[in-house]
Amino acid sequence: MGKKKNKPEGPIKFLKDAEQAVTSDYLGGDTLDELLSKLIRSVDVAKASRGGLPEKIWMKQQFCVGVNDVTRVLERMPAAVASHSGCSREASTRKVLRRAPLVPLQVVLIAADCNPKWLTKHIPTLASTRQVPVLCLKDNKGSSLRLGQVANVRTALAIGIKARDNIINKTIDEVLKGSKTVADEQKISAPIRTPSPSPVT
Repeated sequence: MGKKKNKPEGPIKFLKDAEQAVTSDYLGGDTLDELLSKLIRSVDVAKASRGGLPEKIWMKQQFCVGVNDVTRVLERMPAAVASHSGCSREASTRKVLRRAPLVPLQVVLIAADCNPKWLTKHIPTLASTRQVPVLCLKDNKGSSLRLGQVANVRTALAIGIKARDNIINKTIDEVLKGSKTVADEQKISAPIRTPSPSPVT
């Protein structure tokens, strides 16, 4: 029988806070139905203008499908650097060799019905360091099945939509702007609590 290891509370608490800040956008119900139907329609429209590319190659250019692929693309994206960072110019101008040109992700969609949960738990934290929004899809009908329909696969736990300035990206921009305005309205309509003055004794 060994001793129990004491775990530090600082980093774990920070990661939990970062996850809560990033994954606050849970979509479900009518909002989820609307998002998925818009995405499927925009993918169909964009497919019609794909030219002579085979569908599989075209889909790979538009989406990262699966937890491993989304993680790989997020890790290859440069981390968001704060304006007050103390990095030297030499380090920031150093050339990075890549096999293919990097296309950044516009948004990451995660199915909330993932079992076990730890399969996708790292994605919101990684996306927050790259300033990529994350939308968690919560549905009783099986959000992984419905998310797979967007990319023409059976199921998908995570899909990253690449920023390529096409109709799919414009649809996502509309959804993100809509979710931000709804969140702002909820903040405005929420009652502001001011601390009551304590009685002086």
